[in-house]
Amino acid sequence: MLGIRAYDTRDDVKKNNQRLLDYARNGGTLVVQYNTSPSDFNDAHYTPYPAQLSRQRVTVEQAPVTILDPQSPVFHYPNPIADRDFDGWVQERGLYFMDQWDQHFTPLLAANDPGEPPQKGGLLLAQYGKGYYIYTGYAFFRQLPFGVPGAIRLYVNLLSVGHEPR
Repeated sequence: MLGIRAYDTRDDVKKNNQRLLDYARNGGTLVVQYNTSPSDFNDAHYTPYPAQLSRQRVTVEQAPVTILDPQSPVFHYPNPIADRDFDGWVQERGLYFMDQWDQHFTPLLAANDPGEPPQKGGLLLAQYGKGYYIYTGYAFFRQLPFGVPGAIRLYVNLLSVGHEPR
């Protein structure tokens, strides 16, 4: 799990990006949270497949969230995730969503502020080799300190991708 702005602030993360991608390719799950310098992030090609970070965001914390791929293990293990898990979020849904991505990525959620089109690049999942790469712009960094139950459940599920019982 890389914290918010890791590529913006940590030279060691940038220098070791290939090692992080190798970790995922060899069977790990790499979760990358949002970064605030789209041009730097995009120019450095930190993702395993082409994707473009943007400044798209959803600021209304009550904005409805649509689960786009209900069969994804992200929504089933270890916690079943339902619409109610997006209740009670604080301050915003998310920021710095991707606005373009390769077909290897599956968008998992959509949300939007009133009068705007659905933003689908806030939670992307890609199988990469034997493992997984996940990008999230959803504001877990705001939800976890407030103990928002649904956000905690979803966060645990992200960390568990690839470890589901068979």
